[in-house]
Amino acid sequence: MRERARWLGLRWVHLLQGGALMTPYYLLVMVAIGIGNPRVQPFASTPSWQFVGLGLALPLVAATAVLFPFIRPLEATTARTLACVPGATLDASPARSWAARWRTSAWFTLHAGLGAVLSGATLAVPPMAVVLCAYPFSEAVRVRYWGWPWNLDGGMVWTAPPAGLALLLALTACAYGAGALLARCAPPLLGPTPEDRLAAAERRAAELAQRNRLARELHDSVGHALSAVSLQAGAARRLLDSDRDFVREALAAIEETSRGAVAELDAVLGVLRGGADSAERAEGEAARPPTLAAGLDGLLARSRATGAAIDLDLGPGMEPLDGLPDEASRAAFRIVQEGLSNALRHAEGAPVRIRLTRRQTRARQHGRNGRKGEELEIDVRNPLTGGATGHVPAVSAVRAATGGRGLPGIAERAELLGGSAAAGARDGVWRLTAQLPLVAEARQERQEDAR
Repeated sequence: MRERARWLGLRWVHLLQGGALMTPYYLLVMVAIGIGNPRVQPFASTPSWQFVGLGLALPLVAATAVLFPFIRPLEATTARTLACVPGATLDASPARSWAARWRTSAWFTLHAGLGAVLSGATLAVPPMAVVLCAYPFSEAVRVRYWGWPWNLDGGMVWTAPPAGLALLLALTACAYGAGALLARCAPPLLGPTPEDRLAAAERRAAELAQRNRLARELHDSVGHALSAVSLQAGAARRLLDSDRDFVREALAAIEETSRGAVAELDAVLGVLRGGADSAERAEGEAARPPTLAAGLDGLLARSRATGAAIDLDLGPGMEPLDGLPDEASRAAFRIVQEGLSNALRHAEGAPVRIRLTRRQTRARQHGRNGRKGEELEIDVRNPLTGGATGHVPAVSAVRAATGGRGLPGIAERAELLGGSAAAGARDGVWRLTAQLPLVAEARQERQEDAR
């Protein structure tokens, strides 16, 4: 009961606000009518003229909401605060589409129209009810001619107070009903349109895709750095007394690797804390990994500091590395990085061979006339028997057991470029391969083939 009384009070205020919004439109119309008919005055005319002015003002109210998109956030805020409408059902963004503007116009007209009528009743009914309640007890009130049945002598005089109370109850009931009507109409009229829902879904999808990209970059960069640092520290500990030069190199590599990992971690966390604007500003930092030309040498040096033997074989057309498209080169860097992380983590001490090849391909889609394209082929392989730790299980089994995201991330990277990736063990060798289209047309054809 207390909650309903609270709702009634807030919604009544909301309706009075609608009447206040209607006032300038009403005055403008009544002044315009008074120019042509001097007997018509804004607040001294007959009720019929006042209702005419109210009716003529409503189209102006509707036009305001159509012309000004900011009306929707203002009305949504007041509906949530005063009409007690759940905020989740309303859209507080400006009405951009015409469908949203027309819905807002309908709501604004309804709010102002009902508010004007109830505001007039709120001003007129309470004084009338006071007069009726005082009628039997005040001679000064009775001597005036009100044009009511209670001017007659007899028992009719004592029916005036109940009539006054009935008027107050009727006004309260009208306020409750009008407030409930506005609260019911708010979600369909001030809520998101199908276009708004689609735009919101696209924004959420973009944010989710961005967070997935950041998570993938974080896994690839920081995960590799932690694996490398752990192995570098272990190798340095084992050779501390026998090979001081290697220990110094390992410690320098640990320092460089950890510094880079902390920088990437700070960039990613800054994006996650800062929202979409920070994400766009940090796109060049956290969401763009190094390319093969800019980062491969450092990656190999840090990985070799663990004591692993790593052989890089560049096929024909691979030099210089900065001749590769940036998008494919970034993806290739992360794929090589993940392949090295797997080898260092799960086959410690085993030699790793990396081969990068640039080769010609043919489009396979019907109707393409066999048009040629180029792709980058990546091959990272290592024995499943590590030189320092002995036989280790296949990486796929380890990944499945630990819930790792490295290999699925590689497949996602390749698919985004229209390529493919595969990993598995065969004949005692773990092999990771990926094919990345280098020509935009060939990449598009590969993506269409995949669909």
